[in-house]
Amino acid sequence: MAGTLVQLDAAQCGKRDGILQIAAEPGRRAWQPGRNLNAGSPIIVTALFAGEDHGWLEGLRRRHFPPERNQVPVHLTLFHHLPPGVEAELGQRLGVITASSPPRATIAGILNLGGGTAFRVESEELKAIRASLAEAFRGLLTPQDQAGWRPHITIQNKVTPAAAKALQQELSIGFSIRPLGIAGLQSWAYRGGPWQPIRRHPFRG
Repeated sequence: MAGTLVQLDAAQCGKRDGILQIAAEPGRRAWQPGRNLNAGSPIIVTALFAGEDHGWLEGLRRRHFPPERNQVPVHLTLFHHLPPGVEAELGQRLGVITASSPPRATIAGILNLGGGTAFRVESEELKAIRASLAEAFRGLLTPQDQAGWRPHITIQNKVTPAAAKALQQELSIGFSIRPLGIAGLQSWAYRGGPWQPIRRHPFRG
């Protein structure tokens, strides 16, 4: 099948450089009233890839991402910025979610980021997981995380449009939709450089 190429600008991507519903309980948070939820480092939440898929995607990212800008491993971001005060509750919720079977997902196309390239991911089950977390932390999300979710895996960024176009053409040759293994969910602390891992939650179902 020929590669599917979609144009997606940086704003749409929200880049900064089964189905399990968990009911939100407004007012029953893990913090105490009056606590400054933003004291500390913002939290990023990503999906982790299964072994072979991680190796393949990480290899592509290392080959095509400018080395001086490639400070984090290949990833699929669910949330770009949660307040540090939700860390305990987030950990509990991720633990409950990952007690089940991993969500099914596919790599469904190639995205043109303008100055980069990504794979478009489709997963109704992962979308439902993110929606449940977004509802749980409703009122605490940044505009970026409220703006909608377009799951993708960036393998190239901060390059010229010509370089991005060349990679997209290369990847399009022989491209076909393929399953993507989701191994777990990960929280990270963002401190202005390489992300610092907080906790890894592998799926156990």
